[in-house]
Parts: sequence; C-alpha cells; structure tokens
Amino acid sequence: MSVIGELIKKAIDVTGFIRGDAKPIEEQEKVLRILLEKAKLTAFGKHFKFSELLEEPSVILAFQKNVPVHDYDKMFNDWWHYLLKGHQNVTWPGGQNYFALSSGTTSNSKYIPVTDDMLDSIKKAGIQQVLSLKNFDLPGDFFEKQIMMLGSSTQLIQKDDHEEGEISGISASNIPVWFKSFYKPGEEIASIKDWDQKLQRIVEEAPKWDIGSLSGIPSWVEMMLKAIIKHHNLKNIHDIWPNLQVYTTGGVAFEPYLHSFEKLLARPIIYIDTYLASEGFLAMQRRPDTNFMALNTDNGVFFEFVPFIDENIDENGCVKDNAEILAFADAQENENYVLLISTVSGAWRYMIGDTVMITNKQLAEIKITGRTKHYLNVVGSQLSVHQMNKAIEELAKTYKIDIKEFVVSAIHKGDDYIHKWLLGANEIKDDLDEIASKLDELLKENNKNYAVARGKALKGVEVEIFTVDKFYKWSEEKKNLGGQAKIPRVLKEEEFLEFQDYMR
Repeated sequence: MSVIGELIKKAIDVTGFIRGDAKPIEEQEKVLRILLEKAKLTAFGKHFKFSELLEEPSVILAFQKNVPVHDYDKMFNDWWHYLLKGHQNVTWPGGQNYFALSSGTTSNSKYIPVTDDMLDSIKKAGIQQVLSLKNFDLPGDFFEKQIMMLGSSTQLIQKDDHEEGEISGISASNIPVWFKSFYKPGEEIASIKDWDQKLQRIVEEAPKWDIGSLSGIPSWVEMMLKAIIKHHNLKNIHDIWPNLQVYTTGGVAFEPYLHSFEKLLARPIIYIDTYLASEGFLAMQRRPDTNFMALNTDNGVFFEFVPFIDENIDENGCVKDNAEILAFADAQENENYVLLISTVSGAWRYMIGDTVMITNKQLAEIKITGRTKHYLNVVGSQLSVHQMNKAIEELAKTYKIDIKEFVVSAIHKGDDYIHKWLLGANEIKDDLDEIASKLDELLKENNKNYAVARGKALKGVEVEIFTVDKFYKWSEEKKNLGGQAKIPRVLKEEEFLEFQDYMR
C-alpha cells in the first residue's frame, strides 16, 4: 500500500470530522453578523441600515424585518445590473472578476456575481468535502488517484472588467495549484467549449489516467462513461479505471440514473451527494450511513426557510410579501421549505428556487425536494418534483425500463385540464394508456391533493415516451449540453407544447 497515500489519509484522520460537534444555530448567527459587518458600507448595506441592524438585540429578527426577500429578477433589476456596468460596492465590498451564467432550462439569462470571497468559500467547502472522505473508510492509495471533474468549459467569456461562465467552469479555472496534478481531464481539455469535441478528447485520453473518483451531472457523466466503454471495447469502466471508487453527484436527483449507471461498473462504488449552485457551495454529504447533505452553516452563507404552502407562495413560485420565514433555529425537521440565502457574493434573502427538507437538525442535514417553479399546481394537484421523481422511479421498476428524463405540464384538452407527461427512456413502450394509468395511481397514493384534483378539475393523464437521446439533442440545440445543464421537469403549457412538437 502506498506510503504517501497512507500519510495523506492519516493527515485527514487528524483534521477531518463528522460534524457531530457542530453548532449550526450559533454558526448561522455568527455568519449573518459577519455578512452584515462586511457589507454595511455598500450601497445595499447603507440603504437597509446594516450598521443599525447590528446593534439590535436580535440581529436575525432585525434583518428579517428590514430587508425584503429577493428573487433573481428583483435582485438584478434593483442592484446587480449596476455591477455589469462596472460599478463597485453595490451589494458586496469591491467588485467581482466573474459572473456565473445560470443553467436555465431555456437560456443562460441570469448573471450571478462571483466574488473573491465566494471563491474562497467554495474552496473551503471543497477542502471540507475532501476531509470528510475519511468517514467513508477508503484505502490510503485512494488519496493518490486522479479526480475526473466533468464540468462546463473553463474557457470563460472575457468582458471589459470580468469573465463569464458556468459556476463549474469558474471553479475549475480557479483550482489550487497543488490540486492540478490530480485534476482531470486537465486544463486543456476542460477549456474546450464544444461538448462533442471535449468528449472525444476525454475518450482518447482515458487510458492514460488512473481515476479514483468522478464528479458531475449524472446524465453527462453516464454519457462519458458509455462513450469510453464503447470506443475501447470494454465490458465496464473498471476495465480501464480499476481504482474508481467514488462518484460525487449533484445538480439533479441521482436515483433515476442509479440502475443504468451501475450497469457500467464492475463493482459497487461510493456515491456522495453535493449541492453546488451558481450562488455558492451550499451543502455536502459528510457521512456514509445517509444520502442526506449537511448545510455549510459556517462558510459565508446564511440560510432561511419559507414553509412551502399556498399561503406563502404565489402562482409564479415566488415568496409572497407577507410569508412566514424562519431562521434555521426555528425550522423543523421533515417539513418542506423554500430556501433563501444571503451570501458573500452579495445575494440578500435570495430565493434560489429550490425546496428542501431538514432531515437531521442537529447535523444540519437536508435533502433537496424540488424546485419552486417545477411545482405543478395548476389545478390544485400540488405535485413537487420529489413526488414526481418517486413515482417515475416506481414506474420504471414496474415496467423494467430506464426512465432518465421527464417533462410534465398541465395542458388544456377541450375545456378541461390534463397532465401530459413526456418520458425519456432507453426503449419505447406501446402500452401508453396502461403506463399512464399506473403513473396516475402512483401519484394518487403519494399525494392526497393530487387524488382530490383528479376527482375534480384534473380530468386525465397522458404519457408519451421518446428515446432519451432526443431530450439531450434538444438540450444541445439550446446550447446547454454538458457541464451543469439540466432538463426542465415542469413547463408552462405554451412552452410544453413547443417542446412536445420538437420531440415528435
């Protein structure tokens, strides 16, 4: 066994830890005080009197009372648009060298500032993730193996005073010098913008690498592994990367990919979930006996939780002005919340768009349950993406097919509404009425509101199945192929009908 790897593992044993001794409530108040103190002389901080908030008996309550909730449009229109014009000290001290382009389902239309403090926060979270690997009982030589990080291009768009790109590309272009010898596919290949060209280079170079862990969006990682196996005529990926032991996933639910992913392996590997958004590195799985993620409660992000109920959320999936909003101290386990964040990039009470559930408050562990805008409630069905994923997984097991992607909408059929599902699978089935009926049954079992809606305004369920390649072809034509791109789960009727026409 490698001496160097054992030394690295022992160093991690000294510094790595499971955060059983963490104090997330105290950490969160400290983080908020640091954020307010550092930003008090910015335009935003002066406007909302951060200096005065810091003098209040409860800084959290004062902050919540005086600073409004922002979605991206409000944050950009009121404040961030000045940053693109070169202004500084707007919502965070100084300026920023980067803007993260969000992975929108229809376009890269959002510009998220990425400050030096945010890059430091992401690096710190990455180090914490490495340290937590000691909890997974990996052998010493694992810590000498290379890490394949399949992300967006590191060749960023150069503007007058900043660069633009997806957060995975920005992060990869700022990796520490000491990490570069471990990092694959390497700087040259990572900078390639064209997905097909990048994939071809990875396939060609794959035999030269000794990969111990993978990270990236499941659909694109799976596509990469299949291409390598096919090109080199392998039985599985372990034929070429025998030391592969860890896959770090994130961005979308991994469960729909698990069955087909494991077909590409010779033996089981460890799956570790992470929560890296354009706005920051928010959470990571820190221990092996759960697939839930621990919030980074001491690393430049202040979290708030909005109960995900009709009284708090409008028809566009945004938080209402009079919504009940809780700090971590007051949030409860096993309740569905819309997540708000305030960060070292100058996002303030910012609705990131995800819904989460706290699964272990002592360890600050959560699971992502869906997206606010991917919440289907046109006719009172109140379906979350979490419930949709669960039903699709059961459907796939019942009919023994791999369903990798789906898009759903409430659409008109005559004067009535139906739910129309487009499924992306490994094979086409003919018994669509039976499949639709089974999906309807599963959703009724999982959601009483859906069952009620099916007896009233929601008059039917229809399903069409397409090869999953068509979904990825659509994504490619939308310039979202590879990196952190995601297929939308819920679309409004007009967008859905356009998508359906394309698939047909």
